[in-house]
Amino acid sequence: MNKLKIITILWHEYIIFKNRFWGTTISLMISPILYLIAFGWGLGNGMKIDGMSYMNFVIPGIIAMSTMTISFGTVANGINISRMYDKTFEEFVTSPINMASYAIGKIIASASRGLYSAALIIVLSLLFSKDFSIDLYSIFIIILNCLVFAALGFAIGMIIDSHADMSKFSSFIITPMSFLCGTFFPIDKMPFIIKQIVFLLPLTQTSVALRRSSDVFVNPYIHPLILAIYFVILLLLGIKLCTKAE
Repeated sequence: MNKLKIITILWHEYIIFKNRFWGTTISLMISPILYLIAFGWGLGNGMKIDGMSYMNFVIPGIIAMSTMTISFGTVANGINISRMYDKTFEEFVTSPINMASYAIGKIIASASRGLYSAALIIVLSLLFSKDFSIDLYSIFIIILNCLVFAALGFAIGMIIDSHADMSKFSSFIITPMSFLCGTFFPIDKMPFIIKQIVFLLPLTQTSVALRRSSDVFVNPYIHPLILAIYFVILLLLGIKLCTKAE
């Protein structure tokens, strides 16, 4: 695996992002603004959860959910389209770039898109809530969340062979996680069995770690460790699938 080859992939993705900068930026801001208005302003002044206003409770959930969907969707749809429709994946297969470098480059690029969306949400959140703050631990958790779902998106993009099936995966897996993993309400309100299942999901780890005030928060180390394990497993799976495709 060559660092220069990974940088080549990242440069390719950067050029695409640069050419679509304003369209991408505006599209990344629309959903968070709507969530902040609907759930923040709409409920934020009249509710308190875990000793904080609902606005301050929901902001970490919005960050976790948005970074998940952006990191996953960017690479999953991109890989699926490049494999099944425009056939640009074949160009990379026949190029001097090995598949491990290709996988890592694509995952890092997609995670970076997720981090950019997080930065936009953080700026917007500072405008919506004077009490909201961010620290280095939270940034570390956000980075891990982006890497986990970028790796998941890459693996799924290599497995699924149609855009319709990709939409089904998002509907059955990504969308339920968006609403059940502590994004808009604490998971400790759920029935015991469902709570145990939901707790194991990576998005729950991110939401809980970003808040650090819930009863399900274990300690500052276990949540990033679980996310790191998810990332390593999904990364290795993605590289294996990509190498097999070669």
